[in-house]
Amino acid sequence: MSRKFSLSGAGKDRIFYVVLLLPAILLCAAFILIPIVDSVAMSFTTYKIANLTSGTPGQWNDFGNYTRLWKAGKLQSAAGITVFFVAVTVVLTFVISMTLALVLNTKIRGARLLRSVMMIPWVIPTVIAGLLWAWIFANPYGLLQYLVSVFTGGRVTGFSILSNQNTAIWGVILAALWKQIPLMALLLLSGMQSIPEDMLEAAVIDGAGYFTRLTRIIIPHMKSVIAVTVSMCIIENFKQYPLFATLTNGGPTGATTTFAVLSYDEAFVNYNYGSGAAVTTVWLGLMILVVFLFNRVFHKDEDL
Repeated sequence: MSRKFSLSGAGKDRIFYVVLLLPAILLCAAFILIPIVDSVAMSFTTYKIANLTSGTPGQWNDFGNYTRLWKAGKLQSAAGITVFFVAVTVVLTFVISMTLALVLNTKIRGARLLRSVMMIPWVIPTVIAGLLWAWIFANPYGLLQYLVSVFTGGRVTGFSILSNQNTAIWGVILAALWKQIPLMALLLLSGMQSIPEDMLEAAVIDGAGYFTRLTRIIIPHMKSVIAVTVSMCIIENFKQYPLFATLTNGGPTGATTTFAVLSYDEAFVNYNYGSGAAVTTVWLGLMILVVFLFNRVFHKDEDL
């Protein structure tokens, strides 16, 4: 006699969850996982525009793309510039955003208006923001040059940030800060406002100063929000391309050639898609490593 198969309530719930998640899983596989695997595989081949137009597969060259880029010094240079840009931008963005969030969390006049005005840089498309800052930095007719000449009485001329190897990266960092600070400040502010008021009031009654409340109550209660916002900022700056394209395009003489710029140049300027895929693979691996190390160090005390 055959036994009738039946599912428990928990089993039905699991099947229901899988059915609901299946479309998202399929979309992620089709538009994220498969392209990543294809790009990594292409990085080990000689795949140029002739292969693309003829539809023929690239020729396997082992680590030929990687060794060529390494011997030319392109990977090391791009890695150094990218890490520097990400580290400086993320640290400054967090410090300034945290300061703004602390100010907005107080009962100051016009706080709501300030929050609305703050979001203007964030809602502006990145390419438009880059063009705006390119006009500000333009030499000799940009706004920055005009302000410098006004404050120096016309004694300083030819002041150009983007055409100087030592300062070009700082011009892009300034534009990135202007674009990214508003969102992080509001995200940190939302996490700050979720802290129970009675806890802060009790700390004040016990005689805790502002710095003590900040380090012992506010920041510990915001750890999850800080981890998410900083991770988002790291990823955003690792993949930053529009600002570099509109402001410097990797120049002058490679001073701002990050992984994003190098990958584009190799694939769509030199038409060497295998080499561009190799840059992208290193770029992706470094970004994952940095985000993993950040979260590991940030949550280290929770694992103890």
